[in-house]
Amino acid sequence: MRTVDADELGRLLDYPSLIEAIRAGFSGSLFAPPRHHHTIARAGGAAVTLLLMPAWQEGGGERESYMGVKAVSVAPDNARLARPSVYATYLLMAGATGEPLACIDGRMLTLLRTAATSALAASALARADAGRLAMIGAGALAPHLIAAHAAVRPIRHVTLWNRTAGTAETLAATLNRPGIAVEATEDLAAAVGGADIVSVATLSHHPLIKGAWLKPGTHVDLVGAFAPDMREADDDAITRATVAVDTRGGMKESGDIAQPLASGILTEAAIAGDLYDIAAGRLKRTFDAEITLFKSVGHAIEDLAGAIAAWRRLREISGLS
Repeated sequence: MRTVDADELGRLLDYPSLIEAIRAGFSGSLFAPPRHHHTIARAGGAAVTLLLMPAWQEGGGERESYMGVKAVSVAPDNARLARPSVYATYLLMAGATGEPLACIDGRMLTLLRTAATSALAASALARADAGRLAMIGAGALAPHLIAAHAAVRPIRHVTLWNRTAGTAETLAATLNRPGIAVEATEDLAAAVGGADIVSVATLSHHPLIKGAWLKPGTHVDLVGAFAPDMREADDDAITRATVAVDTRGGMKESGDIAQPLASGILTEAAIAGDLYDIAAGRLKRTFDAEITLFKSVGHAIEDLAGAIAAWRRLREISGLS
């Protein structure tokens, strides 16, 4: 079994090919049941959450059929130990035999596939001429989201906002380069109002993006709010937009969708579609002034698609059988 660490995974995968791999995964070749959530009590501390995300590919020969599972641990008290709160590992196996093929760094896989999924949605929902991106949040996902969106739209200017301004300034300095100008700002409303694409990756429990700020034609990409009590966009943003989700089965996991559904601001019938519809070409922007919004919470199909793409590339360059 091959071990693939974060650095190697980053060299194996590029955004154009990963986006297409995820598109293919949602075109019917990959399948996944609901993720497993297990809460493990810890005496004297916060509970640890164990997430298991299996997926598999049906059909194909021994070399071209795969299955896999991502194991994720969330330990909130790790911050006191100066350790990451989230660890993840992906095990890729041969679908026909169950043979373990690769143990892949799950954190990097999650970063890459999350950004690629947002870009896949933007390839259908953002205007073709979208050149200005507002990146809200300066965490680990931000550089990946910027690069992924730039792979599908002609992004030339990025405005970066973060609650801690110094963090945004530091990241902007590292990302600014010829072809894509990246600048930090403390004016959230102006950043959102001037953008063609607004990508949000935060841990906010209260809406940051106000619908009143969105100009006609904006695409909003909501990534960070992964629990029902978390929220990145207000009700006005939801009501002004054509709303899409990664999968309908997971749409109640995030407060950005669950709360509007509970209040009646949004109905399930009003959700325009999901990644299956985007992959099939059934969902796309219909007019220039349309405001679109995509909410993702992550799905096991994305992980397996990324793991298969990395394995095939590794096999290609190293001669693995």
